Amino acid sequence: MSRPSDHFDSPDPALATRAAGGTDGGDGGDIAQPRLGVVGWLRWFWRQLTSMRTALFLLLLLALAAVPGSLVPQRAADPNGVTQYFVDNPDWAPVLDKVQAFDVYTSVWFSSIYLLLFISLVGCVIPRAKHHFDALRAKPPRTPARLSRLAGFQQRDAAPGTNGAAAIESARAMLRKSGYRTVVFSAPSRNGGEVTSVSAERGYARETGNLVFHAALVGILITVGVGGGFGFSGQRVLVENGQTFVNTLSAFDSFNPGRFFTESSLTPYTMKLDQFSATYETKADGAFGQPLDYNARVTTQEQGGEPQQSDIKVNSPLRIGGTDVYLLGNGYAPTITVKDPSGTVVFTDSVPFLPQDASLTSVGVVKVPDGLAEQLGMIGFFYPTQAVSTTGAYYSTYPDDDYPVLTLNVYQGDLGLNGGTPTSVYSLDTDTLSQLTGGSTGVKSIELKPGDSTELPNGLGTVSFDKVSRFASLDIHHDPTQGFVLLFATLALLGLLVSLFIPRRRVWVKATERADGSVSLEYAGLARGEDPRLVPAVAEIADRHTKMIGGPVPPETNA
Repeated sequence: MSRPSDHFDSPDPALATRAAGGTDGGDGGDIAQPRLGVVGWLRWFWRQLTSMRTALFLLLLLALAAVPGSLVPQRAADPNGVTQYFVDNPDWAPVLDKVQAFDVYTSVWFSSIYLLLFISLVGCVIPRAKHHFDALRAKPPRTPARLSRLAGFQQRDAAPGTNGAAAIESARAMLRKSGYRTVVFSAPSRNGGEVTSVSAERGYARETGNLVFHAALVGILITVGVGGGFGFSGQRVLVENGQTFVNTLSAFDSFNPGRFFTESSLTPYTMKLDQFSATYETKADGAFGQPLDYNARVTTQEQGGEPQQSDIKVNSPLRIGGTDVYLLGNGYAPTITVKDPSGTVVFTDSVPFLPQDASLTSVGVVKVPDGLAEQLGMIGFFYPTQAVSTTGAYYSTYPDDDYPVLTLNVYQGDLGLNGGTPTSVYSLDTDTLSQLTGGSTGVKSIELKPGDSTELPNGLGTVSFDKVSRFASLDIHHDPTQGFVLLFATLALLGLLVSLFIPRRRVWVKATERADGSVSLEYAGLARGEDPRLVPAVAEIADRHTKMIGGPVPPETNA
């Protein structure tokens, strides 16, 4: 049977004619659809972007995009680790750097996902908030004609002499005490009596909690963005019993400011590392040498204040001058002194050595640019508890300095410090230098214990290993929005709990007056979403109301 020509999905006769070859009444041709145009496509794109499905997808994508930040070191948190990564992976590191893998959280692609998620959440929350506000102001819906089709349907007979309107009024009072919004409806029945009903609903807090959760997510995105713009993160290595840090821009080893950072936002204070102590496992065989506790004892002084002693531990930062000081790492800093042939000190310093393994076998670089006939560079290997393998190689068996040994490979030549190109204090370019000890020189590497001194090759002078000190690597972080992030995170958690555990339901109670004067009571409910407690809740309401008006309660529902 053919459809009429004016059916809603019938092709336009003219289009059908052209598609069929020019005769009216042809069957060919496609259904004509309106063109969206630029505005239509923009509206379609906006609706897709602001859907909850897209917001959830972007949230998952943001979590996946953050994964590279935990796989490779980040310049903002571990600049030395980035430098070491380039040394260890000379082929991969430049490629990763081009895709901003060492600056994941400020990269273009991470920021794009971040901004799209922010726009999507705002586009979701605002219309839903308006709809929810309108729903809160609206009255509960009218009572359905057939309550028997709904969940938990109960039918009871009221006690003789019960007035239907009074019974519904009592039901309304009971439901309002239980937190329901109510409205009463009345209409004549077919038998000449009157049908009175109360429509009740509750659980709007579920949607309120949902909106609070999503609004709090938007708040977190905003505060994190603002905090990243006005905050900063800097790193400083402090050696115990000597170095003092002053909270100025030039005192940081590395510094990563936010886009809106100004130097005037640095609060003046000083911090000195008095002692660094580490506790290691010595009893359990499988965990021998594992760290149990790190503690950095520091003396701090704010401007105009008295010196204060504090402890910095892992996951227990120091709060001072609007910054949080975290303990990132630690190691050894041997104190090395170099003298010229006449005995004049040309270099003395506690040089931080970078740990290479769990036993803190460490590597460091000493650069002596002045005071000798030629510039001198030394690559040192420090073994806290030195031992010798079967091949004759040195290694450390324990991370504490029970038997410290320092070995030095000496290089001579231009260190490249005068060319204006910045170089890392933890690396030494040996391509243009002449090696004097170690390797293929045939001269044994210099080996020193604390307090030892020995001659440098070619009569350049002497080098001594004075003592062993510990150093602490500190991360100094300032985020002016930490309190707001905590507030919004708490709101998000509370909103999520409310949206998960408060059911949205509607309940109706209807009283129908029969021709003989008796009153029939009907109870039913309807849930929006999953609500396994709806049927027992309707039965409980029916029992309570029946008792209230003096009607009989079925034994099976009164148990």
